[in-house]
Parts: sequence; structure tokens; C-alpha cells
Amino acid sequence: MILSRRWFNRACLGVAAALVAVACGGGGGADTVRVGSKDFTEQLIIGEMYALVLEENGFTVERKLNLGGTPVAQAAIESGEIDLYPEYTGTALLTVLNLPASSDQQEVFDTVQREYQERFGLVWLDPSPMNNTQALAMTEAQANALGISTISDFVAQASSLTLIGPPEFEVREDGLPGLKAAYGDFSLASYKAVDAGLRYRGLVDGEADVAVAFGTDGEINAFNLVVLEDDKNLFPPYQIAPVVRQAALDANPGIADALNQLSPLLNDEVMRELNYEVSGNQREPADVAREFLVNAGLMAE
Repeated sequence: MILSRRWFNRACLGVAAALVAVACGGGGGADTVRVGSKDFTEQLIIGEMYALVLEENGFTVERKLNLGGTPVAQAAIESGEIDLYPEYTGTALLTVLNLPASSDQQEVFDTVQREYQERFGLVWLDPSPMNNTQALAMTEAQANALGISTISDFVAQASSLTLIGPPEFEVREDGLPGLKAAYGDFSLASYKAVDAGLRYRGLVDGEADVAVAFGTDGEINAFNLVVLEDDKNLFPPYQIAPVVRQAALDANPGIADALNQLSPLLNDEVMRELNYEVSGNQREPADVAREFLVNAGLMAE
């Protein structure tokens, strides 16, 4: 199956200039670059993209994908088990650095970039425009029927609504407690705690009125869902970027040029489509990553 080209013309603006810059900058140094990722669909796709782009630009790559959750990936890069992996700005701010939440995208990036360098000797390369922040989503029919377009609208009718999502959403600071702090205390008709992979099926099957979502989930487009506006700016930005050991960059300075050519191509629409190729169409993350890079002109067929 060939991916839709809706995103292709938009995504590829500026690629030629980036390719020239990388070609002139040369490939890798003598070291093998060890690329890691966390253990879910989007991370596997983007981790594989990083590995393929580096190989295309002359680096020797060792893949250490599917490591586990954030603590595992962070420990691996701090210990030198891996040299780089994709991380989210919001995760870095809240989970790794334990700093207060902020909805200012540039402020969050500047903070994590500075703190990672100072605390860990890690470098954040260019972030992608995609934002895999938490969100609330509804079917278009239900949102229209109830007149809900914002989280404030949802809160006003919460007592008659069922929310479906992962168990941790009930306790995390940017979950239900955060919603109540930002939007005012409210009660749901019920909260249906399910495995993350069952949220959308439960929503479209009518088991719930609203689902906990993430901004780049493929099911948002596939099921034509409405993402409610976070009108009080609760959820922090979750842009993704390569996080690289300073020592690895010193040994292989071309890493930054190679990966920075990819970052601007990964927006919400692109990632929703790519994620659904894996989660919905059951394709392998490596195949989806390679096809995207070939179509975008970042690697040869």
C-alpha cells in the first residue's frame, strides 16, 4: 500500500536545501551510533526514521529500539547504552526534570534544552512541529449533538458523560486532577479505565462519550474525531526531538545536520497517518518509516 500523498507536498518544502547542507557536511565519524526508542508505535516509527536517515548519511547505526518507558530510555542514554532517542518536550519537563507545567511551547523547549545540557550533558536537536499532547476527543456526531467543542463545554456537561481512557489518567497531574484544577471541580457520570489500545473502539462503539486522546493518534483522523479545544491551556506541549549525548555529537558532528533535516517534516497530520498505518493497518513500523523517507526524498529506494 502506498501512503496518501496529502502531506507530501506540504512536508517536503525545504528538503532540497537540507539535503545539500547534509551532503556538504559529510557523514559520520568512526563511532557506531546507537539509536534507541521507547516502546510504543510512534516511538518505533520515529526511532527507525532516525536510524535510516543516519545510515543514508554515512553513519554506522546500531538499533536499540523498543527499550521501554521514559525511565528506561532516560537511564539508557545517561549510562551511554544509547547515543540518542526521540523524546517529548512535555515528558522531559514533567517526568524527567520534575519542573512545573507550562503551555508555552518555546518556553518549554528552551527550558528542557538548557536543563538537559546542564544536568545530563544531553543535547536537544531541532523539535518537530507535531504535538503529541494529551487531549479529549469525541465522535463528530456526539460533539455536534451536545454542542461540545471545548473542554469547558465538556466540563459543563460532565455529570452526564462517560470518559474512557487509561487508568493513569485518573491520577496524573495533567489528567483528571489537572482538569479539575484548571477547569473547576466536576464529577463525571463515570470513568471507564481501559488499556490504551481500547480507548477509541470503546468511543466509536458508544461505550463512552469522550476519550482521552493524544494529538498524533492515527485514530483521530481514521474515525473523523473532534479534538476538544483546551481553552484554559492545561496540557503542556509534547513536541518530539532527537536527544543526543554530547559525547556522541563531538565524535560524530554530522548527526545534527542529518536529523535536523527530518524534524520539520513531522507534523500532526503526518504522524496521525503514519501511526495509523501501524496501529490500524497492522504494518511494521520499519516499513512505514522507510516508505515515508523514500517518498520525502530523504533516502533512496
